[in-house]
Amino acid sequence: MRTQPEFHDRMLSLGLARVSEAAALASARLIGRGDEKAADQAAVDAMRTQLNHLDIKGVVVIGEGERDEAPMLYIGEEVGSGTGPEVDIALDPLEGTTLTAKDMPNALAVIAMGPRGSMLHAPDTYMEKLAIGPGFRRGVVTMDMSPAERVSALAAAKGCSTEDITVCVLERPRHEEMIAEIRTTGAAIRLITDGDVAGVIHCAEPSTGIDMYMGSGGAPEGVLAAAALKCMGGQMFGKLVFRSDDEKNRAKKAGIKNFDRVYTRDDMVTGDVIFAATGVTDGSILPGIKREPGVLTAETILMRSKTGSVRRMTYRHPIGR
Repeated sequence: MRTQPEFHDRMLSLGLARVSEAAALASARLIGRGDEKAADQAAVDAMRTQLNHLDIKGVVVIGEGERDEAPMLYIGEEVGSGTGPEVDIALDPLEGTTLTAKDMPNALAVIAMGPRGSMLHAPDTYMEKLAIGPGFRRGVVTMDMSPAERVSALAAAKGCSTEDITVCVLERPRHEEMIAEIRTTGAAIRLITDGDVAGVIHCAEPSTGIDMYMGSGGAPEGVLAAAALKCMGGQMFGKLVFRSDDEKNRAKKAGIKNFDRVYTRDDMVTGDVIFAATGVTDGSILPGIKREPGVLTAETILMRSKTGSVRRMTYRHPIGR
């Protein structure tokens, strides 16, 4: 019986960085041009082309949508050369299409890869999310706590005042009550307009000054964020939120059986993964694409959960070659 090739994360990591770089560079020419769809399509085309250069038997488990909604990088699409290890791939070729179109901060090209069966097949619904950085005992904050209780519990664990806590929240009308409650504790709030993968990553990156992320956003983005925290350390919880029977049917189709389950980081990403993100626009995690005469410069963060390594790489790409 022929055995499947092993998932060698170290060998595949540089290739994954090239994938996110290609997507970021392709979308860079559309920064500030006001065309979200064109920017996203450029990133999708470039990411798919670069993925097919990798010696993997890849399946997209988090992608651009269902097969009938997305012509490329749809959920279930097979990518890679067809030789090599069987892997799951979670991706967002341009996380922050609006941010890119308006030249606003924190647009990223993002991708994660792990052995087949290692990532939650999250349906295209909302997910209530809660995340904190590394170094805290398990369960210091929980989904059962109110927003104010979470802030107080984290402040106690850090040995600081609630006024020293900063919470990242996606700026949406649905979060108005939560924002008001957080502010009763004296905590600061960093509001973001889009891009909650970056929002969750902020918790594990000390230089951002963010202590906690909370609020609802896309469930697929929740799995991508969990992959990043698996590498960086930190705790994350997610619970699917359904607004219609159609969304519940999507969840059933994705294999979700318990609609009330609270997923931990390690429930969403069960095996060792590699994660790469390249900055498109300037942000608090990565600088964006820089254009100089004859050269585009991109910066990528590349992480491996097996070793906990975090590597930053600068790529100078000559234009016109």
